Amino acid sequence: MHATKHYSATSRLLHWAMALLLISMLFLGLSMVQSLAVWQVEAVALHKSFGIVALILVIIRLINTWRSVSPSLPNELSQLQRIAASATHTGLYISMLLMPLSGWLMQNADGRVVNVFGLFSLPNLIAVDIRYFAFFREVHALAAWVFLLLIFMHISAALYHGLIKSDGVFSSMFKGK
Repeated sequence: MHATKHYSATSRLLHWAMALLLISMLFLGLSMVQSLAVWQVEAVALHKSFGIVALILVIIRLINTWRSVSPSLPNELSQLQRIAASATHTGLYISMLLMPLSGWLMQNADGRVVNVFGLFSLPNLIAVDIRYFAFFREVHALAAWVFLLLIFMHISAALYHGLIKSDGVFSSMFKGK
């Protein structure tokens, strides 16, 4: 394998499309739980559908990550920074998988069908049970808050590398070869 200074076009497209989608989903999700407005029913339906889109995209992104050559971190990064970067990325991927899966299971446990844009419905994977619903609702909410924290850390690190260090980490997600 050869060293590269930039992520592939596919990796960059998936990164930025998912960033836009997931940040929008987080804000929509947070607004839904605080509102009883008339638009909430439509918002929940969209949240479910886009959640399944996010699940599909994260699976595609994981496959792409395993098949692609990623830029190496700069040699001058400390071991602690390397561990933090790895832990943050792992946490982001776990959150991106855990949120749609816990949302799907939460809906199943409440006896609700997850319908994707009116095109098809997902199968129910678990029985209706208020205890399961409460558990997966808490998992979903906790994963969202952890995900927000990880996004903040990720953006902060990217800005640090782009604005202060100027070490190529930031530009690797913007430029091609």
